[in-house]
Amino acid sequence: MSIQKAFLLLTTVLGLIFAPHSFAQEHPSLILTKAGVEKIRANLGKTPLFDASLEKVKQQVDAEIALGIDTPIPKDFSGGYTHYRHKLNFVIAQKAGVLYQILQDDKYAIYVRDMLLQYEAMYKNLPVHPQERSYARGKLFWQCLNDSNWLVYMSQAYDTIYNFLTAEQRQKLENNLFRPFANFISLENPAFYNRIHNHSTWGNAAVGMIGLVMNDEELIQRALYGIEDDGLPVGGVDNDGGTIKVKGQKKGFLANLEDPFSPDGYYTEGPYYQRYAMYPFLIFALAMENTRPELKVLQHKNNVLLKGVNALLNLTDADGNFFPLNDGQKGMSYYTASLVTAVNIAYYYGGKNPQLLSIAQKQNQVLLDQSGLAVAIAIREGKAQPYVKQSINLSDGINGQQGGVGILRYGNEDLTLVFKYAAQGLSHGHYDKLSFSYYQKGNEVLQDYGLVRFVNIGQKGGGNYLKENATWAKSTIAHNTLSQNQQMHFGGKYAVASQHHSELYFYDDSNADVQVVSATESNAYPGSKMHRTMALIKDEHFEQAYLLDIMKVDSNSKNEYDLPFYYMGQVISTNFEYQTPTNLQPLGDKNGYQHLYLEGKGKAAANNTQFSWLGNGKYFTLTAITQPSDQILLTRIGANDPEFNLRRDAGFMLRRSNSDNTTFVSIVEAHGSYSPVSELSLNSSSNIKSASLLYDTDQYTAVEVIDIKGNQQVFILSNQNADKSKQHKVTIGGKTYRWQGPYYYQ
Repeated sequence: MSIQKAFLLLTTVLGLIFAPHSFAQEHPSLILTKAGVEKIRANLGKTPLFDASLEKVKQQVDAEIALGIDTPIPKDFSGGYTHYRHKLNFVIAQKAGVLYQILQDDKYAIYVRDMLLQYEAMYKNLPVHPQERSYARGKLFWQCLNDSNWLVYMSQAYDTIYNFLTAEQRQKLENNLFRPFANFISLENPAFYNRIHNHSTWGNAAVGMIGLVMNDEELIQRALYGIEDDGLPVGGVDNDGGTIKVKGQKKGFLANLEDPFSPDGYYTEGPYYQRYAMYPFLIFALAMENTRPELKVLQHKNNVLLKGVNALLNLTDADGNFFPLNDGQKGMSYYTASLVTAVNIAYYYGGKNPQLLSIAQKQNQVLLDQSGLAVAIAIREGKAQPYVKQSINLSDGINGQQGGVGILRYGNEDLTLVFKYAAQGLSHGHYDKLSFSYYQKGNEVLQDYGLVRFVNIGQKGGGNYLKENATWAKSTIAHNTLSQNQQMHFGGKYAVASQHHSELYFYDDSNADVQVVSATESNAYPGSKMHRTMALIKDEHFEQAYLLDIMKVDSNSKNEYDLPFYYMGQVISTNFEYQTPTNLQPLGDKNGYQHLYLEGKGKAAANNTQFSWLGNGKYFTLTAITQPSDQILLTRIGANDPEFNLRRDAGFMLRRSNSDNTTFVSIVEAHGSYSPVSELSLNSSSNIKSASLLYDTDQYTAVEVIDIKGNQQVFILSNQNADKSKQHKVTIGGKTYRWQGPYYYQ
């Protein structure tokens, strides 16, 4: 018998003999508290948003109670009926328990009790889930991750009806369902449980939550600190291509709070997965705050969880949709239930920031607990203030020293640049150093593709990640960044990419009209260094702010460079000639190129190449400083995609061949508008007459922009010294420029 199995057997036997029950422990105590419930009851009928949220939940739960309880034998992937039913069960059970506490109606406790006993009867003999895709198969679901979701919610449900149950019922549930369930997702699945990943966060929280309800110290310690000796080999790989265990790896809930979060609250997997992980992070931390406040889990790492809520809200566009960095599904927003939880908890426990109330107003619902009540009361009292998103630089990495994400906003989110120079982002990371996306209000101008997955749509691979996520979405060419010799950054190797991160050169948003972020990458391609600087500039001679993009490449060999821009809209005009093929062919055969159709090919125009498109009723023009030998490639996603898993989005690509050290300069203008109702087209042409690279050395790069009325703008970048106090002097074309700091603009 293995050590792991022996330990599991021992803990199970001890649990049966010495199952720790502390009948003096107060219930509920995890999220709802006795005092909190009394305050909620006292305010019923007096707080409109809370009352409306309560009524909505009551209608949903009452409808499910009327249908009866169904706990089918598991068989489906996500998207199938059994998956959906068990997921809905845990959501409804948690809500029913809350209704029991608030309304004191026994029918809700009876519903939860009967459901839990039905699961107890099933679970005792339930085998591992029949679907074999996951590296850690669950029992109720195809992966332990979803089993952990179930236990996080059911722990809350159990806590709310704990005193309604008899001692015999509690013993049956704990010995036959909850403790075996917790042991299964942890001791029997250490590859899932003992790692730094959002999966493990859910597992840790699940074990900890049920441990708190049962007052089981061993489970609580296992949740906080992981399994001490898990017997796992170093270097195992999961289905996402991520390493399951690395030498000396920390584990447990506190380790998952430490490593993935930067001091700014940015979560290294990106906002889509931060949104998903914030629920177990906050719920378990809150449960610890209510039951073990002396451990200060909610305040761990200088309140990083509460900072994480602010970071998440800043990682959204003007419509509240999260920027799709790494594996991110477009359309996920702060209207999701996990962000309702985050906003309510952050308000109540994080200093009662009145700006959070305006987000809660937009969400139009609150939690049915003391934090949700506090939010609803504050809104009733007119304390809400607008949540104003400013430009922000969010560091990545445990100490904030592994790159980051710079977000430059002009006006009231009229234009927003998202510049990614972060670490790999664990197994959900993409190979796209120094990439960017660009927004006008809530509309994409230049997009980040996001993930290739139809979440919970069974017809599309069981709702799971599709193979094109690896062959396209993670590839470098899928993003608005530089590709060298048609290769992916780090060779597309996770183990290599995880060892490196880009470096911030400087970030400056002190001048609202000239905001700049600059970063370097020296490891994506051995022997080559990329230095990208992006400036959001509002000049009085331009209708709107424009984006200046300088990509400087230094290499010890001659290479072919591709710089794509994935624009959203329809082509309006170009100033270069191109040919369109009669038969579409892929641009390449690997590293994402196999998924790009070549729709047009031409030579760059002399000095400046211009490309204009119309998207969402607005005009945009990209002006690139080009060389006569540069090629222009017009592409469209969708080649080698027989199941139509990819969107058919278009791209504009600059290709420069046989170059070692070179500099790409591009300017993106937003201008004019078109109304299909009035059929009125305004200011549809670029305001740029010419753009030129005035000066380009190891020390300085200078770009000149001249508008159609002859006005000149000059931007000079100090390439080697970003010290704010450094004095610079450079003479260009007989004119001497002097300034202090990393850049000059006039």
